[in-house]
Amino acid sequence: MTHLETTKWGSTLLFRFVGYGLLGLALFDVVNILIPPNFMNPVWEFQTLGALVEHVPVPLIGLVMVFYGEANGRTKAEKFSLKYLSWASLLIGILFLLLIPLGMTDSWRISHRTSLEFDAQVNQQIAQLKPLKQQLNQGTAKDLNKLLTYVKRQDPSVKINNSQELKKQLSSEIATAENKIKTEAEAAQKTNQLTLLKNSVKWNLGALIAGVLFIYVWRTTRWTGFVTILDNDN
Repeated sequence: MTHLETTKWGSTLLFRFVGYGLLGLALFDVVNILIPPNFMNPVWEFQTLGALVEHVPVPLIGLVMVFYGEANGRTKAEKFSLKYLSWASLLIGILFLLLIPLGMTDSWRISHRTSLEFDAQVNQQIAQLKPLKQQLNQGTAKDLNKLLTYVKRQDPSVKINNSQELKKQLSSEIATAENKIKTEAEAAQKTNQLTLLKNSVKWNLGALIAGVLFIYVWRTTRWTGFVTILDNDN
């Protein structure tokens, strides 16, 4: 390309140069996201889908900038490489569309696993109160009186007159602790499920939009194939 041609297409060449740079940066991001791989792990797969969707704007902008100006002011080598870049856009678009069922499946698997983990955590915490509950129910009047004496010695302001009142109060406190554990677990689970749902909708719809956009890039750049054919004829 002569100096006159370079001056003529100066702003266009700048667009394309920056576009190639953005595509290179996007490639680095993809490698960083995918390494190390942990396939069959729903959490890794779901987060990877989200990361890929979040980084979509960079390669899309890069492609638009690279293809800007169509075949004008390009070398034969660049025209030849654009054909493969166009088909790569189609491939990437299809891959994003194929990721949608995987993302939906992974979100369900994560939701199911999280529910089981919350249930196990609640059962474990309640199980820690079970021995105290059994001791309280199976304790003799003598044991309760000893406990009452110990409690009053530790805190003389406690207004408990007999062992039965102490048993009733401790049983109430245990029941309150169990309810608190369940309530806090349910609240945490709802928050977790809501966050998962929001991310699932955002990332799966994002994958759909990304897939459509990449395929549209391929559709609007099919001229690269004709340019290659014309160059070969010449």
